[in-house]
Amino acid sequence: MLSRIYAAPPQRAAIIFTESLMTLKNSFYATAMVSALAIGTAAIAQTATPPGAPATGMQQAPTAPATGTQTAPTQGTPAQGTPAQGTPAQGTPMQGTPAQSAPNAGAPAAGTPAAPTATTNPTVGGAAMDATKTIADNAAAAPNLSTLVSAVKAAGLATTLSGTGPFTVFAPTNDAFTRLAPGTVDTLMKPANKATLAKVLTYHVVPGTITLADLQQRATAGGGKVVLTTVEGEPLTIEIANGAVALTDVNGNKSYVETPDVRQSNGVVHVVNGVILPKLN
Repeated sequence: MLSRIYAAPPQRAAIIFTESLMTLKNSFYATAMVSALAIGTAAIAQTATPPGAPATGMQQAPTAPATGTQTAPTQGTPAQGTPAQGTPAQGTPMQGTPAQSAPNAGAPAAGTPAAPTATTNPTVGGAAMDATKTIADNAAAAPNLSTLVSAVKAAGLATTLSGTGPFTVFAPTNDAFTRLAPGTVDTLMKPANKATLAKVLTYHVVPGTITLADLQQRATAGGGKVVLTTVEGEPLTIEIANGAVALTDVNGNKSYVETPDVRQSNGVVHVVNGVILPKLN
């Protein structure tokens, strides 16, 4: 460029010098633009989305928290250690699936006995038996025990059978009394025979509350038989065979339980189809 200036005439040299300056100026601006373009391109390259990363506008995957620091989960994304909806965490039951060995709703906690299941008291002679009433009261309500009720009153035992007890009574039905020898009931009902009548009736009573299940358990332990001591003082043998409960008195007379486990407030009654007798003079 300098050689062109020196070789040209003075007027032409000035023109060449001016053109050269413009060329240098344009070259400088071009270089600056190229540098700026290069810097901008580098910046764009630096912030470009890496392969596999979500496109612009997509939710960026959460950054793993620093060790020991718990971060709040992104909405819809479970926090570390929290099971996703529908996916059980290790050891945690899935929604709708009961935990292993978890008790059912309303069930008692482990080690707590369940409440006894309420059962319906059997009727006697078609009459409802109220488990909150005494033996004397329920017997008076049963039409097929009217002879027994009359005998209890004649023997002066109504107050006893209304007491706290508890007692287990083998209660003969009206038909059971008809199986005795003719005239026996009328004779026993006479005031002169009150002690004998009381002896017969107390032979039908055993202290305590002894249910059918108790009798079966004792009979099984005793080889099929169990001997009870009555309030009268003499033994009464209970034998269970083929589902039948047989009573055998000291005289060898046998009768059977018709309706077991009639619960009372002061014990239990087992209705029987025969009169059992102690030793009488």
